[in-house]
Amino acid sequence: MIRRLMRVLTGSVAALSFATAAIAGPEVVSGPGVQPECFAPLAPETKFLKFPKKDGPYRIALANGFVGNTWRIQMIKTAKAYSEQADVAKDIKEFKVVSTGTDVAAQIAAIENFINSGYDAILTIAVNPTAFTPVIKKANKAGVVLVAFDNTFDSDEVIQVNENQFQIGVINGSWIRKNVPNGGKILEIRGLPGNSVDRDRHLGIRSVLEAADAPKYEIIEVVGNWDDGTAQKVAADAIAVHKKFDGVTVQGGSTGAVRALMDAGHPFVPVAGEAENGFRKLCAENADKGLICSSAGQSPGLVAIATKTAITALQGEVMPQFVSVPIPLVEHPDFKAGVNFFPDLTDNFFNSNDFPPCGVNILATDIMGKSETDN
Repeated sequence: MIRRLMRVLTGSVAALSFATAAIAGPEVVSGPGVQPECFAPLAPETKFLKFPKKDGPYRIALANGFVGNTWRIQMIKTAKAYSEQADVAKDIKEFKVVSTGTDVAAQIAAIENFINSGYDAILTIAVNPTAFTPVIKKANKAGVVLVAFDNTFDSDEVIQVNENQFQIGVINGSWIRKNVPNGGKILEIRGLPGNSVDRDRHLGIRSVLEAADAPKYEIIEVVGNWDDGTAQKVAADAIAVHKKFDGVTVQGGSTGAVRALMDAGHPFVPVAGEAENGFRKLCAENADKGLICSSAGQSPGLVAIATKTAITALQGEVMPQFVSVPIPLVEHPDFKAGVNFFPDLTDNFFNSNDFPPCGVNILATDIMGKSETDN
């Protein structure tokens, strides 16, 4: 009787251990990962993860936060357009979008709800990089693939997809230093406060302009929320107070920042900005008047790479913990109509929505035909 009871208990413990292992989240494994030309690791020391394989099609959710600027709106439209492409749609049973605003607790609650509702993967742009540790653990325990992109987590326990935001800041700062070589007054227009992208780009800019061997730059800092209207207003206010700037670096809302210079009759100066179509139009049209631009883009198309990453992870493939996406960069004098900006598209359209190494290309007409509302 005792031996029989021990056999039953042993079997029960084994079954429980197997079940626990099955939902323990990703296993840390050796690289390289699948499709390294697409899913490139951020650094040589980046670890590799492998989730248990699940059969598709999959239920995937996008738990967005802030939706109050054109980048986020285009991102949501891009997500919907990409999920409906024939070669992607075959792997997706349901694609759900929710935007929760800038409230950290609301975004965490949305992610927890998707976990509890049995979604296979959740994509998210984190409102805050440090507040999500408990929900990351909950997703891993439930076997849910959580993929952070754009504004990522300060965590190595979840797959993340992004461009190197610090390096974008370095590119911006280097453009100013190259074209304002003797120092001067610089207007720095930051993004949405509290986000890792804003923080990392700011630190990258300052690493160049405040380097020990740099000339003296007086940096006036304002918050533009990555939004054209907001950036235009805060730039106009800064010009009214400070009268003259020698250069401008703007994380987003670049078109608005340049229009503020134009409306104030301010001489054109070197500007390091984002990849908005309107910004690139203005740079091309006014280069001979002194508007010398650098345009390093954070593509809303990142959401497509995040979606592809989630599906590939669900299929049991080995993935880098941090997937590094190349930075699309255009600088004076290389702005070309029909190539890296498009006169027939709206000013607030973000360029660079194709990623050839990943086989991803989302047409502008498909993107703009979608809605940014929750579904």
